[in-house]
Amino acid sequence: MRHRIEMMGCQIDNLSMEETLQTVETFIQSGRPHQHVVINVDKLVKASRDDKLRRIINDCQLINVDGMPVVWASRLLGKPLKERVAGVDLFESLMRRSAEKGWRVYLLGARQDVVSAVKQVYAGKYPGLTIAGYRNGYWKPEEEAEVVERIKATQADILFVAISSPKKEHFLGRYQAEMKIPFAMGVGGSFDVVVGKVKRAPVWMQKSGLEWFYRFLQEPRRMFKRYFIDDMFFLWLLLKELVRR
Repeated sequence: MRHRIEMMGCQIDNLSMEETLQTVETFIQSGRPHQHVVINVDKLVKASRDDKLRRIINDCQLINVDGMPVVWASRLLGKPLKERVAGVDLFESLMRRSAEKGWRVYLLGARQDVVSAVKQVYAGKYPGLTIAGYRNGYWKPEEEAEVVERIKATQADILFVAISSPKKEHFLGRYQAEMKIPFAMGVGGSFDVVVGKVKRAPVWMQKSGLEWFYRFLQEPRRMFKRYFIDDMFFLWLLLKELVRR
C-alpha cells in the first residue's frame, strides 16, 4: 500500500525512484489506464488557483514530487518525502525499461522536428525499443478527437506527453480513460533536454535545489514571470500550512 501525504491541497505519493518504477510496472501489467503527475512548486501554485487541476492531480494513480523545495517543505511540515523523483529521470528510466520489457511507447508533444529527433535518439540508444507512434504537441480544438483516436489505435503501453502545464494535465484528465493507455505521464520539457535544445543543470545544482535557476539562466525572458512572480506564492502557501500545524 503506497503512503500518501497531503500538501497545500495536493496528494503526493511518498515513493523512491525504484518504488515508482515498480509501481509503473504493476500498472502496465494490469492493462488498465493510469495517469501520472509530478508535483513541484509551480504545480502547487497553479493547483491552489485551479480547482479542476487540483482534482485531476488528486485523482491520478501515481503522484511524484519533482522539486527539492517541495521535499524541503515536506520536512518542515513534519511529513518528509523520501526523495525527489525528477520527471526527466523517470522518463529516461522508463524508456530503458520499455526496451528491456517490450513495452510499446507513444511520444506526444513539442515541435515535430523535436519529437522526431527524440524518436531517433532512443531508436539508436535502445535498439529493442518499440515506438508505437509519435506526434507534435500542436493541434486545433477540432483535431483533438482525431489525435486521441490515433493514440488509442496504437495500443501503446506508455504515453509520454511533452506539453506545458496545466494543458497536459487537463488533456490526460479528459482522455486517458478513453485512450486506455496503461500508463500516461506528462514529461514537460524532457524532449527538449533529450535533443539538447535545453541543457540539464549540473548534478550539484539539481541536488541543491537550484535546477530552476539554471533553467532561468537559459531562458530568462520566458521563465522570469513563472519563477520570480507566480511561484513566489508558494511561500505564502507554505506559511499558511505551518501556521495550521
